[in-house]
Amino acid sequence: MIARRFFARFYMFDLVLIALMAVLGIATKPVIVPLVRIITGPLLIPGGALAGGLYMMWLVMAAGLVGKPGAATLTAIVQAIVVMATGTFGTHGIATLVTYTVPGIAADVVFLFARRQKYNIGHYFLAGMAANISGTFLTMLVFFRLPLIPLLLALSSGALSGGLGGLIAFSIIKRFEKFKAGGLTGGG
Repeated sequence: MIARRFFARFYMFDLVLIALMAVLGIATKPVIVPLVRIITGPLLIPGGALAGGLYMMWLVMAAGLVGKPGAATLTAIVQAIVVMATGTFGTHGIATLVTYTVPGIAADVVFLFARRQKYNIGHYFLAGMAANISGTFLTMLVFFRLPLIPLLLALSSGALSGGLGGLIAFSIIKRFEKFKAGGLTGGG
């Protein structure tokens, strides 16, 4: 019953956008992470934390394009299920469900504060930052168990990267709005 009410808020077009953003997030991760690790490896910074902003961007973009509470979380859940089912890049068994879903929840929480107004650049920046910090923290906690200083470095680079990913998502959505593509606005 709760699931039916949750999904009733989304049009079919919204669900197609969510699926598309989920797939794009999964598809970009294996390309982005190795490229970023070329730079971060010698600096002993975890590459996933810095690259995360670029693939968390898709969660933020889903929330902005759909403009409904839960869009980023639903996108993250779809990503987790696809990654677990296909065994693609970034799978860690059942922990994948948590490490992929929590960033979507974090992005949605930020957008909940803008529910009655149009999303602005700050919402996108903070949503990207929240998504990547939460994803980085969970990954570092569950898989790497880093000491405090490296953890803080990873979280700091994750915050910067996530914020930049949110800004990229904002820029792309603004271009969609400029073309007046029906239903592709980021507002509550």
